[in-house]
Amino acid sequence: MTEAAEPVDGPYDVLIIGGGPAGLSAALNLARSLARVLIVDADRPRNAATLVSHGFLTRDGIPPNELRRIARGELAAYPNVTIRTRERVFSLESDGSGFVAGIGRRAPETRITAHRVLLATGLRETLPDVPNLRGFYGVSLFSCAACDAWELQGRPLALIGETPDLAARARLISRWTRELTVFTHGADVIDAAEEAELAAAGVAVERSPIRELHGERGALTGIRLADGSEHALDGGFVRPRWETDLSFLPALSPDLDAHGHLAADRSGRTSVAGLYAAGDVASPGPQQLIVAAGAGARVAAVMIHDTIGVATAH
Repeated sequence: MTEAAEPVDGPYDVLIIGGGPAGLSAALNLARSLARVLIVDADRPRNAATLVSHGFLTRDGIPPNELRRIARGELAAYPNVTIRTRERVFSLESDGSGFVAGIGRRAPETRITAHRVLLATGLRETLPDVPNLRGFYGVSLFSCAACDAWELQGRPLALIGETPDLAARARLISRWTRELTVFTHGADVIDAAEEAELAAAGVAVERSPIRELHGERGALTGIRLADGSEHALDGGFVRPRWETDLSFLPALSPDLDAHGHLAADRSGRTSVAGLYAAGDVASPGPQQLIVAAGAGARVAAVMIHDTIGVATAH
């Protein structure tokens, strides 16, 4: 820890890194268990481009930023919760009795001490390098079928991606439409057997690189390929590449899985005592807000039980 990371704030019972649904849900449940909690949130959510989110009971169709606003408003009723926004954690170390984090906006400005830490930083995504794709992402092109396919059902759709699981993704999305075209953007990620299987299901595969997406105000209407062909469409899906940002953890060196996600047990415990993970930063399942919120609530209960040394069925 550098000398510049002063002054010291703490100790907190729990430092939560990340203010998405997993972190906010954990904070609520920890607060109600009388824990003193600090949330540090860089305020750069992965779903920032998404206009509305779906599948969250009682909040179906809510903008993700509105869901975060409501959650923060609810947490404001708990004096034992502090939220620091537009700040990030630059380092996290063990000091023998807990953890010390260096946080700030552009560099570590404050040292935070906490007995336990919950990582809820989610994932970073990289979209295929397709011209003007960002202009449609979150409006008519999405990454989560479970979240957004209902609104696109029955339409001619695109699936754009360059990952080895693209054929499997296509089979999933074909549940909602009989007019699906997979665009590999020149990547060799679908083999002949997979292409034959998709063709039998009515799914076309286009291997030529994408030259341009057509549409206005984020509404996709077509794709033009390098081979000159044009495809009329009415929205679709993108398969991003996802990675975790664990650049602040080298001093702790927690175990990772084969995909680079934090290895954690079903209760959110990592290989480092006192360090927990919730949401997509651990091996992700369905990437839905309600799933992440449930994971945060679950880990919060485990952390309280671990604190007092009570065996838990979680």
